[in-house]
Amino acid sequence: MLDLQPLIESIVQQSLAGESADVVLRRELKQSRGLSRSDASFAARTVFAYFRWKGWLNEDKPLPERIIDARSLGRRFEKDPNTFTETEMFAKAVPAWISQEFPVTASWVFSLQEKPKLWLRTRRGEAKQVSRALGHCRMPRLGLPLDALEYQGVEDLYGTRTFSSGEFEVQDLSSQAVGWLCDPKSGETWWDACAGAGGKTLHLSQLMENKGLIWATDAVEWRLKELQRRAARAKAFNFRAKEWNGAAKLPFRTKFNGVLVDAPCSGIGTWQRNPHARWSLNARDVNELVEKQKRILGHASVAVKPGGKLIYSVCTLTRRETQGVADWFERTFPQFEPLSQPNPLIAERGAASRHLFVPPEVPANGMFVAAWKRR
Repeated sequence: MLDLQPLIESIVQQSLAGESADVVLRRELKQSRGLSRSDASFAARTVFAYFRWKGWLNEDKPLPERIIDARSLGRRFEKDPNTFTETEMFAKAVPAWISQEFPVTASWVFSLQEKPKLWLRTRRGEAKQVSRALGHCRMPRLGLPLDALEYQGVEDLYGTRTFSSGEFEVQDLSSQAVGWLCDPKSGETWWDACAGAGGKTLHLSQLMENKGLIWATDAVEWRLKELQRRAARAKAFNFRAKEWNGAAKLPFRTKFNGVLVDAPCSGIGTWQRNPHARWSLNARDVNELVEKQKRILGHASVAVKPGGKLIYSVCTLTRRETQGVADWFERTFPQFEPLSQPNPLIAERGAASRHLFVPPEVPANGMFVAAWKRR
């Protein structure tokens, strides 16, 4: 193994200066020569461990010592979480302001310090086949028959023949639940308004059996190019991509059977997977995001045809971005009525028009989903 310490220190320093650890990692690992997959994995785990345990670290110590301490804390937690008290977890694992945004529980805070699960989404009905090909997979017991697998092995999945042939996507379980709650039908017309790199677009395409049409829009061009690359591998061809920044002027005149608004959000639901975000977000950011979410949701809603669906999802847990935005929408747009649907992850919850997935009750990212039908 190469001496990775200088690389790790550089990534941590750049992240502490304000850049997203995810972004810095991707850039630095791509530029590093002679780096094996195991080297890159080790570097990523160490960087994330630093920010996961940042609240415990002595800032007076040199950075190399703090990195060592973070890895030691991670090993201690993995061996016996009970050596950490609830009091110190509340005080050190998350910033203090978060308790004003939603009810912070000990179970949630402890779950943030655990290693995140790696979820795969397979083609419909092919979960067992993919499981046999990869090995080290577990099929979850859930409400709906999700084509999901938890991968528990150590192989680099992106280098497998199964991945290159498009037989599965790496997609968090909560994100898969959004696609199932959309429940698009073959031959329908849908709009994924904030498509990003297209994880949910590809799921919609799969559920629609590659028939009908999906418009995928995003404010950033490179994400749409990434979607097109991923779609070619997944053999998803029933979509068109176009830039849209959430403005009132829509990029088309089409009326849709369904519109998905997976809005930009504070991402608190991903804090287990992305611990750096805990320390780069504040309450003022939430204020700005709420206004953006309302604007995008309101503008996108006009494209829903009578009888069509509108789905709002955010990978966060704050009251203002979840129930608050949903309440505002129902007050402001009475032409939409709540659409009750079964909970795909917690069967005993039954049907509802709003679903809040909170770890560790669900073994995945935190997520909120609300659904409406145009009268």
